[in-house]
Amino acid sequence: MREVLVMERLEQAEALLKPQRVEVLKQLAEPRSCTEVAERLGQTPQWVYYHVTRLVAAGLVTQTAQRRVRGIHEGIYQAAARSYWLSPGLVGQIGPQTARDQFSLGYVLDLVQEVQSDLAIVAATVGTEIAPEVPSIGISGEIRVPPDRRQQFLDELQSSLQDLFTRYGGAEGDAFKLAVACYPAFPREEAAP
Repeated sequence: MREVLVMERLEQAEALLKPQRVEVLKQLAEPRSCTEVAERLGQTPQWVYYHVTRLVAAGLVTQTAQRRVRGIHEGIYQAAARSYWLSPGLVGQIGPQTARDQFSLGYVLDLVQEVQSDLAIVAATVGTEIAPEVPSIGISGEIRVPPDRRQQFLDELQSSLQDLFTRYGGAEGDAFKLAVACYPAFPREEAAP
């Protein structure tokens, strides 16, 4: 099972973006038959099988085994990944790109799309099994910057990062890409739908 499966084809997104299929997929985090999933969801095995076949055709679920039950062959299925991402390239940018400065939300959205694309490449390179140690670092926190000090904050941040780039920019060691984004911190319940 992969850690991440990046959906590059529209058919994959169409297959997954149905609430009933998401529920079936969640049940397939562990290998199960359609009958077992049906029991857990209070549905018929035929209903589950219909959705599983759509997920298999899209490459989002795989058949891992088969067993004989009461004279018929019953498939055992499992989700192909633990997490599913829509590729930023699936829709692509709509309209021409406008000039954006480092203080714009558009700039941050472009940066996030670049990070997601890079992580998709890393996930695809790692392969189908979960790598025991993929060297990566993540840091997150909340800061408060008054509007009249944003430029000062950006200058200090750029200076600090340049210092890190200078100290760790040699040819030895693992290569990492560093992206820093600041965006408004809204409580989840206040976020727009």
